[in-house]
Amino acid sequence: MPSLTDSIRERYQQTLARISAAEQRAGRAPGSTQLVVVTKSQPVETVRAALEAGVKILGENYPEEAVEKIKALGAADVEWHMIGHVQSRKADLIPPHFALMHSLDSLKLANRLDRFAATAGRRLPVLLEFNVGEEESKFGWAAADESRWPDLLPEIDMMLKLGNLSVCGMMTMPPLFENPERTRPYFQKLRRLRDYLSKAFPATDWSELSMGTSADFEAAVEEGATLVRVGTAIVGPRPPKHLE
Repeated sequence: MPSLTDSIRERYQQTLARISAAEQRAGRAPGSTQLVVVTKSQPVETVRAALEAGVKILGENYPEEAVEKIKALGAADVEWHMIGHVQSRKADLIPPHFALMHSLDSLKLANRLDRFAATAGRRLPVLLEFNVGEEESKFGWAAADESRWPDLLPEIDMMLKLGNLSVCGMMTMPPLFENPERTRPYFQKLRRLRDYLSKAFPATDWSELSMGTSADFEAAVEEGATLVRVGTAIVGPRPPKHLE
């Protein structure tokens, strides 16, 4: 039986190859998409195996769980990304521990992150999360109706003026379909929103697009994703019990 590390390494390399093929199909530069391996709810042993398998970026959803893993694994040669919804009262955990936050979804949270980033002595790179699918269960600014995009500009303008946050793109969690082709229009919409915001705020770098998961990451890459978040397809299903 292959070890956990060997199994993860094989699936990790297979996923990288599929990303590379999707980049080629879309005429994109090789290596223009980064793979974030999602380890939310996975035990430390699985995360350690992922690091041994060569994983470079880990994505976590729950701040407290993630910080426990970061401390348990020490100064591992890996980037930690926060990809899940963060309650304002847990915002203090983000700037000291994460290289990038994908899921900034409110002005209230932005203000708190800005304050804690100042305390940590850094500018925190962040992506703004947009809900392009009209799902009430999803977080992010409502962006399904393109005619309402101008309504987003005042709050975004306020966030861009926060001195300790560095907005570098956007993220979305579209509806989940068995057929990834049904997800493609949502990726296209986020890309159009990126183009819209690039014109509204040309001084800001909007280049990062975090979109695509185990079910649809190849379509996301073909539509311009620079970060894809893949968990189950690499580290396997989550254990039944996990921290919230």
